[in-house]
Amino acid sequence: MNQHPSLSDINISSTWIRYLPCSWQAYALLCRLDRPIGTWLLFLPSLWGILLPHSIAVVERTRLIILFALGSLIMRGAGCVINDLWDRNIDKQVARTKHRPIASGVISFKHALFFLLFLLIVGLLILLQLNKLAWILGAFSLILVALYPTTKRFFIWPQLILGFTFGFGAPLGYAATAGYCSWAQAALYSATIFWQIGFDTIYSYQDIEDDQRVGIHSTARWAGQWGKIFVGVQFFLCLLCLSLTLYLNKSNYWTLFVLFLPALHFFYQVYQLNIHNPQHCLKLFKSNRNAGLLIALVFLIGDLLD
Repeated sequence: MNQHPSLSDINISSTWIRYLPCSWQAYALLCRLDRPIGTWLLFLPSLWGILLPHSIAVVERTRLIILFALGSLIMRGAGCVINDLWDRNIDKQVARTKHRPIASGVISFKHALFFLLFLLIVGLLILLQLNKLAWILGAFSLILVALYPTTKRFFIWPQLILGFTFGFGAPLGYAATAGYCSWAQAALYSATIFWQIGFDTIYSYQDIEDDQRVGIHSTARWAGQWGKIFVGVQFFLCLLCLSLTLYLNKSNYWTLFVLFLPALHFFYQVYQLNIHNPQHCLKLFKSNRNAGLLIALVFLIGDLLD
């Protein structure tokens, strides 16, 4: 890798990345390995899908959870590379992103493409450990991964496409576990989409001024001062779809009461949201890892009560 002086502009002294060999550091930053929240938010819908089907052996569930955790790490990295390749010129104009490895020139366009190919090959090897239905769905998901970075240039709700993309782990995890598709799977996918729209709207309020300046669309720009209501509606629809998922899955009715826990977390986020405080928006965005784990707990309890 060709080193570039601008790497010194990126503060990695407070992250574990500083312990990596120098030639690896920029690639680790490109994959956002210093910010694991993205991997969590990609993995959690997969975890929901794996936990939803009834009567699955513990060993098989564990195997799938491990595979999807690794796959989420790899594919989140691939998604970041694709995003940064598309946005390399825009990233240079935004304060929060101008030091990203491709935008700053630390990693060349050609090297980024080779690295993307490596990640996709590893992702394919993981996908091949699943059943054939998962192969088909996994191949289809690549279309969404490639499409999302372009949508914010012309679509006023790019977070909707993000929801379809990041939430795809839910139907994929379900298919890999159950071996078939169902209406419960579709309801779960809908829940993940609304959840993703909600938390990424919170995230996009960090960049709303820069987005307006460079002409990038977001739900934050669309909602404007009505951000609290917009995010609240998305989280409510998420909970509604989760309830429908449990009903269609014929889960024990006591499981519905456990939904109170993620509902309380969503209420806290909406109540605390200050769209004019970027740091607080980032904190609330990151808290969705806990919201996702609470939803996973709902499905785990549902399986134990089955």
